[in-house]
Amino acid sequence: MLNKRHHEGMKTARLFMVLSSISPLFIIWAIRGNNLIPDCYFVSFCALLIIIPILFLCWRIRTARKLREVREISVGIAEDHREHLLVYLFAMLLPFYTANLGTWRDLGAVFTALAFIIFLFWHLNLHYMNLFFAALGYRVFTVYAPKDNNRYSGKASNVVITRRVTLSPGDKLTVYRLSNTVYFEGGE
Repeated sequence: MLNKRHHEGMKTARLFMVLSSISPLFIIWAIRGNNLIPDCYFVSFCALLIIIPILFLCWRIRTARKLREVREISVGIAEDHREHLLVYLFAMLLPFYTANLGTWRDLGAVFTALAFIIFLFWHLNLHYMNLFFAALGYRVFTVYAPKDNNRYSGKASNVVITRRVTLSPGDKLTVYRLSNTVYFEGGE
């Protein structure tokens, strides 16, 4: 019997992409500090959770280029996800910004909630939400292939991170694979 479930794969890349997507939270925590943990440890911990995922992401892009993990994607329908960044900022960052980190119990509750969010980002394939890309002028699109006589065309989607402002039906993109569903269009 065939397994009809699609597996994303590339688990390490996805984990670091999820951590990278929530790096603004670690920036805010580093600025706010914590009464329980000395700044040298807490700020260092936050800095590592910011720097390591971004370095991994840069390494992944470099590796994809070096190994020529290139794919051509034809655009049928492209959905812009700028509004997802706004929802992300308000739904995730604001509650965590106001969270009290003053007791061990509060800190444990916040880290448990953060674990739930990491799980949701992982499970729902929202690992492309990344302030790092947005700061560099990239946009995120969900791209569906053009419909043709193939019954699977147009049903599976890919996330494309690009500097293009729009994607039009019929556009052909040469992209690098960051994960099995997330692709990066960037010049050499």
